[in-house]
Amino acid sequence: MAIHLPAGDATSLEANAFPVTRFYAWRVFALSVGLMLSDYISRQILNATFPALKAEWALSDTQLGALVSVVALGVGVLSFPASLLADRCGRVKSVSIMALLWSVATIACGMSGNYAGMFMARAAVGIGEAGYASAGGAILVSVFPRRLHGTIINSFLSAALFGSVSGLVLGGTLAQRHGWRTAFFIIGAGGLVLSLLYVAGVREPRAHAAQVKTHLPVKDVLKRLLTTKTALWTYLGSGLMMFIQGALLAWMPSLMNRYYGFDMTRAGATTGLLVIAGGVGMIAGGALVDYLSARRGVRRLRIMVGFALCYFALLLIAFQLQPGNPQLLAVAAAFLTGSGFVGASGVIVTAVSPPAIHASAFAMLTLANNILGYAPGPFIVGLLADASGLLTAMQILPLAGLGAAAAFLIADRYYDNDAQQTR
Repeated sequence: MAIHLPAGDATSLEANAFPVTRFYAWRVFALSVGLMLSDYISRQILNATFPALKAEWALSDTQLGALVSVVALGVGVLSFPASLLADRCGRVKSVSIMALLWSVATIACGMSGNYAGMFMARAAVGIGEAGYASAGGAILVSVFPRRLHGTIINSFLSAALFGSVSGLVLGGTLAQRHGWRTAFFIIGAGGLVLSLLYVAGVREPRAHAAQVKTHLPVKDVLKRLLTTKTALWTYLGSGLMMFIQGALLAWMPSLMNRYYGFDMTRAGATTGLLVIAGGVGMIAGGALVDYLSARRGVRRLRIMVGFALCYFALLLIAFQLQPGNPQLLAVAAAFLTGSGFVGASGVIVTAVSPPAIHASAFAMLTLANNILGYAPGPFIVGLLADASGLLTAMQILPLAGLGAAAAFLIADRYYDNDAQQTR
């Protein structure tokens, strides 16, 4: 993926060829993106309903943040074991079961009668979503040539942001018009339909079927994943970037509700527009990383340092501004220029990992993104908001971008050696 071979090398030709028919590869991509949309719609729909839940159940910001963080915590803790099972038992089968579980759990959220019931249902959503990004990413890597891996993975993962947008917009609109319970019912039902389409349209990759019979012992998988310095520092950098992104996704609708006077529909829709900028940035960022690394010889991790610094600088400026259009434009610019790290991080960790454990490598990255990022981000910002106000909490948030830039820079020091060992 990030290994550059001389022209004419047989492996170079293999890197440019589709391992399956183009039609099938793009069908798998379309279905995988559809499930990623469902995954994040189910995850983020809650954020748009914060005002309704706060009013109905008299919840604090800390309690609301915990409903977001428990999903990320479940994803983080279970992503590695779920993906390890997918590597060994079948990635397509595992993806289908995951999608079924998170869809049913989303419906259960709509049936919750109190905070405890909602908390348990949200935990089940996290359990269902635990291994999807890693297993789905490994399936996509198996059906596309290496020259497209950065673009494909970034495009696949960008569906997380577009799904977040859809969750915010649909959640706000449906909750405003039909009640927050109906919003959860409709989103959960859509996920069930997509899970059935995935079962019908995707088959287990042949190469993976062979690898299942010769899988590495768990201790060897863990040793490889946890002793590769490039991967470890990339996990840290990506997790810190996700800390920022998770907090923004959770609290921007509430920021607009409290400081701009927007209702749930308008706050969700406006936040959705901001996040669309992030989705565009992920796709464009993935293509930019592929182009600069392959054509210009720029090291991937150094490009990721640039993404982190953009996130830090633009958000720092944004939350020093008064609430209004200039602030929203600065946040949109931060999403646009800072989001390219997501797929690039996945490409880096798989480039320094054997193909047989690619799903596990993605899973370890997912664990870091959630344990370091999505889980603590909304909760910590909620704690800070209860103590000193939401706007003040958001002003502190961009500092995580500096830590991410430093982590990516350190990872770059070890990349050549770790990639050579993988070869």
